[in-house]
Amino acid sequence: MPVPTLDVVTKAGPVNPERREPDSREPENRAAKKERTRQALLDTAMDLSADRGFAGISLREVAREAGIVPTAFYRHFASLEDVGVVLVEESMRMLRQMLRDARRNPSTKDATTSLEILVRQVHSHERQFRFLCRERYSGVSEVRRAIATEMRLFVSELTIDLSRITGLESWSSDDLEMSADLIVSTMFSAVVELLDAGTAGYRDEAAVITRAEKQLRIIMLGMANWNPPRN
Repeated sequence: MPVPTLDVVTKAGPVNPERREPDSREPENRAAKKERTRQALLDTAMDLSADRGFAGISLREVAREAGIVPTAFYRHFASLEDVGVVLVEESMRMLRQMLRDARRNPSTKDATTSLEILVRQVHSHERQFRFLCRERYSGVSEVRRAIATEMRLFVSELTIDLSRITGLESWSSDDLEMSADLIVSTMFSAVVELLDAGTAGYRDEAAVITRAEKQLRIIMLGMANWNPPRN
């Protein structure tokens, strides 16, 4: 901080070093306010899209419901589609962690543990998972692409993990990727069913879990007995 001139000291009185602290905290306060507004925009977009889908909401509507003018929206996001992509990335982060926990050591005995993790995540973050399932195959193309990209990333990460497991070192990358895709797809399908579990025309939660567990066990048992062709 520059040394005050005599003129400043004369007009404002002696400088108290303790009075400088609020100024040093001011940028943090502005940053916190900006982050709160940004999160409000994300939450509002998520809520508004619950009934109409993301394609059915508008930038002006999101800004108004979040308590800002439309022009202020662009201080936080480049476009409404950008909001959708961020919602995908943040929602997928939870699913990514769940899948990482579930895939650490794939085996038949881990199927139950994997599904327990899945059920907890779905119960804790139902709104985010509904958004992902709803927008995966419909609506805004940017959001669909973001979900597809995240799913491919999951498969890629799991493929690498599988290649490090004893007995799978000799598998081709295609076989490993196919197995990873089966596991990820099964887990995501279970998410879709869990969200509607217990409603008319759908299985109850226990049935969904039992079915998904059997599917994972079949995949893992198949992997254990698969003899990949050798070149």
